[in-house]
Amino acid sequence: MNTRALLPMLALCVLLHACGGGGSSDNSATPATASAAAPASAPLSSSASPTVAQSTTPNVQTIRVASTPTNTRNMLLTSVTICVPGTSTCQTIDNVQVDTGSHGLRVLASALSPSIALPLVAGGNQNAIVAECAVFGSGYTWGAVRTADVRLAGQVAPSTSIQLIADNAAAATAQDCTQSGLPMLTASSLRANGILGVGPFAADCGAGCASSAMPRWYYSCVSGNCAASTLAVAQQVTNPVANFATDNNGVLIELPDVPDNGAATVTGTMTFGIGSQSNNLLGSATVLTSSSTSGYVTTDFGGGQYGSSFIDSGSNGVFFPSTTLARCGVWYCPSTPQTIAATIRSSSGAQSPVSFTIAQSTTLFGTGNFAFDNLAGSASGYFDWGLPFFYGRRVFTALAGRATPAGPGPYYAF
Repeated sequence: MNTRALLPMLALCVLLHACGGGGSSDNSATPATASAAAPASAPLSSSASPTVAQSTTPNVQTIRVASTPTNTRNMLLTSVTICVPGTSTCQTIDNVQVDTGSHGLRVLASALSPSIALPLVAGGNQNAIVAECAVFGSGYTWGAVRTADVRLAGQVAPSTSIQLIADNAAAATAQDCTQSGLPMLTASSLRANGILGVGPFAADCGAGCASSAMPRWYYSCVSGNCAASTLAVAQQVTNPVANFATDNNGVLIELPDVPDNGAATVTGTMTFGIGSQSNNLLGSATVLTSSSTSGYVTTDFGGGQYGSSFIDSGSNGVFFPSTTLARCGVWYCPSTPQTIAATIRSSSGAQSPVSFTIAQSTTLFGTGNFAFDNLAGSASGYFDWGLPFFYGRRVFTALAGRATPAGPGPYYAF
């Protein structure tokens, strides 16, 4: 596992565990940790007012789990339409991973038609290319930062910064980025055509990268030579939901429950907004406020407390520490299914008990199915509530600083 240490708190650019591009090919996997964001330097709508602008814009995006060319289990995918800003020159990219544990859209350059000529984000030097190194537990993505109109359901995130992975404009990867594990620069190594980060923050780094040139974040590249550089928050890779005109305060992911032996395919929905339309009301969901700098909540489990806990659709299993469960590689494989009890809680005092089952991983893989709610693996020092947590639940991720009926995010609710 390639775990990236937390940056100094004064940098206001704290890392959040996530998957995005991680997962397993068949019977092995790496629980992934991703570089993700603290809040932008001035979060929008920071008031605790419950007033939420109402919307009539179509806000439901189809999401799915199914077989993939790399046989990755529990890979939540969708399609994203990318347009040259302000035009109708567009392309829909299929097989983009939906990741509530990272922030911003990253798409393989190889998946984009040459006719979709997205403008580069301007650097401080007119001859410079702005590039980014995005570090995940399973490796890293590298590519230029470009601007696109991002279309999801009926919503448009205009002129939004995205990362174009393996973009020829920034062909030479910064040396310190290459030391960050597996280069996820192709469809086979990324296990998707891109990553749609819809986590609890708007920008993927925030004020820290705007004020300091941090290694393995943003770079200024001139004639193939790349040096760490600052980048204004408004130009950083951005969660597209934050740039919608409406329904822009979070997302709701709904997936049906699956049988004990899994399912070949699962289809669900990602609904944009919280409390902005009749289809995204919180209802009786328990709201768990997360850290305003890291997005973490706490999980109580086995007599221990794991303050680095997160709810992450981009992880293909539930990953947590155990000294008693049998393992097959990174996966847990008890001889008989085991029921685990834990409690997720926030610093506000709200809490929710969660019970889940862990089955033998080798038996699950042997079914040939791709969607499992009882697949889990080992981790050290943190609790990653990955995609199995989402099956049979309505799971909200609220954006930091945005007004919702339960007050401003960041929070999770289910």
